[in-house]
Amino acid sequence: MLVRSQSSGDSDVGYGRRLSGVFESLVRRKQVDSENVTRENHHQLAKKLSAIDLVAIGVGATIGAGVYILVGTVAREHAGPSLAISFLIAGVAAALSAFCYAELACRCPSAGSAYHYTYICVGEGVAWLVGWALILEWTIGGSTVARGITPNLALFLGGQDKLPAFLARITIPGLNIVVDPCAAILICIVTALLCIGIKKSSLAQTIVTTINVCALLFIAIVGGYLGFRDGWVGYELPNGYFPFGVNGMFAGSAVVFFSYIGFDSITSTAEEMKNPQRDLPLGIGLTMLICSILYMLVSTVIVGLVPYYALDPDTPISSAFSSYGVQWAMYVITIGAVTALFASLLGSILPQPRILMAMARDGLLPSIFADINKHTQVPVKGTIITGLFAAALAFFMDVSQLAGMVSVGTLLAFTTVAISVLILRYVPPHESPLPSSLQEAINSTLSQLDGESQKTDSNFLGDSSGFHENNIQDSNDEGNDMLSYPLIERQVPREGKRRKTAAWAIALVCLGILIVTFTASAKYLPRLHPAEGNFLLENFLYIPL
Repeated sequence: MLVRSQSSGDSDVGYGRRLSGVFESLVRRKQVDSENVTRENHHQLAKKLSAIDLVAIGVGATIGAGVYILVGTVAREHAGPSLAISFLIAGVAAALSAFCYAELACRCPSAGSAYHYTYICVGEGVAWLVGWALILEWTIGGSTVARGITPNLALFLGGQDKLPAFLARITIPGLNIVVDPCAAILICIVTALLCIGIKKSSLAQTIVTTINVCALLFIAIVGGYLGFRDGWVGYELPNGYFPFGVNGMFAGSAVVFFSYIGFDSITSTAEEMKNPQRDLPLGIGLTMLICSILYMLVSTVIVGLVPYYALDPDTPISSAFSSYGVQWAMYVITIGAVTALFASLLGSILPQPRILMAMARDGLLPSIFADINKHTQVPVKGTIITGLFAAALAFFMDVSQLAGMVSVGTLLAFTTVAISVLILRYVPPHESPLPSSLQEAINSTLSQLDGESQKTDSNFLGDSSGFHENNIQDSNDEGNDMLSYPLIERQVPREGKRRKTAAWAIALVCLGILIVTFTASAKYLPRLHPAEGNFLLENFLYIPL
């Protein structure tokens, strides 16, 4: 009986230890930047991108064809003529997330994007979820974009019957499956382009993004001319500038917020930047600025040319120009939509192999995803695998029903990045990345100390020279270690009370945001409304989702 109870106690202890080990693996943080690991293992990406390349990649991935349709839907149902203000509010909210990405990208310039930041600041378990959420987001988003190119090409050529037979959609009898060869072929073309090299693919992205931006500028300039010539009919409304009230304007900003998603793909190319500490914040900031200006210009013009209730929800821009007799503008708008879809597709496929590469470096995926081709200096194997999977998905499945899962991945990534910034500032790990300005100061101080040590060594002879040579050698070794790992700061342990206070504050802020979000999504809430000078409580206010 005693032996049996002792063996039972030992098994309980072993079970507890296993649970403790699992929990420790979930909250385990990465201590060394992946870029330094790749430097030691001789797996390096080509450092060929500049700030201009980043802006082209970011703008192309952010401005999709949705803006050509979204302005009509949001103006008709939510914002009305105040659509430009909705884009402004959404741009400010997206810029806050972009600033979080910019700060972490400067301090942790590695190819993992939000996965890498979460692994450093939060832990391995959450980072694993974020990594797969990003892969799911970009795979489904890329497949959805690819299937959206076929109808736009058909519209440009004059109808579905004008498409070549090998590009036309076909319905498989008996299975009720509509296959899209054009979408699969486009994804294969983008995959081959990405395998050639990052510089060539960024050049292609720059070209198609320039065409898309020129199309949007055409809409703003020509539409502005028509508005000043014939009067801004859309703003001459009896119910004013806010027909749906201020609540409608904010509801519109919540919808158009997803038009700014895509800038996070920039951070996945951090290891391929010539100067990531300088160019990453610049590229992210310019991307958000350009996208916000273009969105606001187009929305201001379109809702001014035609009253918001008369906009076509499917083709708002083309119908607005057609009402002024400018039917030929449809071809320019269609070219802009096709190039926007192609740029968005390239921006969706580009980050996936780099996220997989970062996860493979950390041992969470097979090492095949971490292989980098020595000629093109890109992860060719990972690019081909992700491209074939996305092509098969776009060929066989109508993934528009799964497009809502893209929002889940984006929400998870944005949330963990914001939490990572709080942790890095107030509850930092024992080894955390240094800001670039502080690193430059450390490097300059090390160089000055090295020069002074050499001068001091030349002034002394005899036995003291050997002593100083040993000190200089030690300082040089320390400096070389710091230069080998320039982004790692070995911090002195902080006071436990301050760290606990900051940790509880971050946890309470996250819990408060969760409660507020859950409350705002409830169907029945009390409302205060004025009645005879007093504010009375009216229950059971229905808020449609």
